[in-house]
Amino acid sequence: MQLQESQEKNPGSKIDQDKSTSDLTLGLSDNLFLKILEKLPQAPYPCSLVCKRWFRLHGLLRHSIKLKEWSFLESGQMTSRFPNLTDVDLTIACVPPPKNSAIFLTNQFLRIQLSPEVYDPFLIEKFILEQQLLPSSLDMGLKILAECCQGLQRLCVVDVRRPAFDQFRLFRKPVMNGVHEEIGKEASKVGLKQSTEEKKAGFPNTEIGLACIAKNCQMLQELELHHCTDESLSAISACHNLQILRLVGSIEEFYHFSFSDIGLTKLALNCKRLLKLELSGCDGSYDGIAAIGQCCFMLEELTLVNQDFDEGWIAALSYCSNLKTLRLENCKRIDTNPGPVEHLGFCPALERLQLVRCNLRDKVGFAALVLVCAAVKELEFQDCWGLEDEVFKLTINCRRVRRLSLEGCSLLSTAGLETVLLGLKDLQRLRVVSCNNIKETEITPSLASLFTVLKEFKWRPDTKSLLAASIAGFEIGQKGRRYFKRA
Repeated sequence: MQLQESQEKNPGSKIDQDKSTSDLTLGLSDNLFLKILEKLPQAPYPCSLVCKRWFRLHGLLRHSIKLKEWSFLESGQMTSRFPNLTDVDLTIACVPPPKNSAIFLTNQFLRIQLSPEVYDPFLIEKFILEQQLLPSSLDMGLKILAECCQGLQRLCVVDVRRPAFDQFRLFRKPVMNGVHEEIGKEASKVGLKQSTEEKKAGFPNTEIGLACIAKNCQMLQELELHHCTDESLSAISACHNLQILRLVGSIEEFYHFSFSDIGLTKLALNCKRLLKLELSGCDGSYDGIAAIGQCCFMLEELTLVNQDFDEGWIAALSYCSNLKTLRLENCKRIDTNPGPVEHLGFCPALERLQLVRCNLRDKVGFAALVLVCAAVKELEFQDCWGLEDEVFKLTINCRRVRRLSLEGCSLLSTAGLETVLLGLKDLQRLRVVSCNNIKETEITPSLASLFTVLKEFKWRPDTKSLLAASIAGFEIGQKGRRYFKRA
């Protein structure tokens, strides 16, 4: 009777009692309940929509995010909603997309949403310059991220700050209707606007946001930085625990900025634990690569994209004593003047050399590269122009090659391939794809007998390859039959 009277007087107590009996998870501690939520799939069960407690705990489980709205970070909502973030990608949010547009321009480094009025490279660069964040907004967001997510391990960001936008560079020829001059004027206007906004906000002309990340996020191990300059490298040089670093100075058809030996030297002196380094659009030279090799003793993988190094940079590779993988991509030239052969040196630990979409018409530069990389065990060519027989014969100096991959090398002939293959005594794996000048009818008995002892063999020089029928009389497939792949 007394219980009924109390419930009639306080109807809310009955509701609370019903909630406590219906929600069986209230008796579980947060740590135990988090372990249960970790076992549940992320979709299609939105656990965060059940109640406020589940919403809060679900936010603790999320460790990675790809941000699309910068205001979500600048307002502090992202760090309060997901306080345990370790992997953050801010590249999309740094260039806000226009409204009501479904046009995307993608690149291996960046993906940008464009407006319908943007239709050529000049307007694309102008669009990026106008749409990107103000430097003050970037600094504010990065400061919030650095203070609230000190356990950050991976970060991708676009450093939109430019010390002088009137020095906006365009390595293009002028076009009609004054588009080139118009972009230059717009760059100056935007630079003046951003400089004024910085002064109003009280920010000096330094890399404040990146410096806060370097100071507070001591566990940061991987960084991808776009719009990279020497000032940017000076700011991130305090990230002493960096292991994987991707620096993008310029992207063709997107934007054009660069960094030099000054920034690379500062980086090398402070970030000595680097394992993987990728440089895109770098205006470096011998000094920058030598500083990296002398200071970063643990460096195992070096990737150079769109490199525009000064003459003689190849000789600096010998300082990278522990380098295992060297990758050159989209290089219009290797090294027009590598210097005397006796000064080139070599990389004793190098195991893999990859050349992707590179111009190999410069025989002097390619010959120097092959001498430095003479100890490689894996050699890969993909869509390289200028790889003729005479150029390809230079690879005979790499006598330790065990795996050779050729793809999209249309100038290479069967005779040139045979000359090199017969000189590689340790060759075990061969891959030939889309090399239209290599004819199966020109395969000699000695080359066919070499194919029979390979552990791995993929032969598809064109769409009409019928290798098995062409060399049926040479008993192919006896030793390598388990790994033989027919096209």
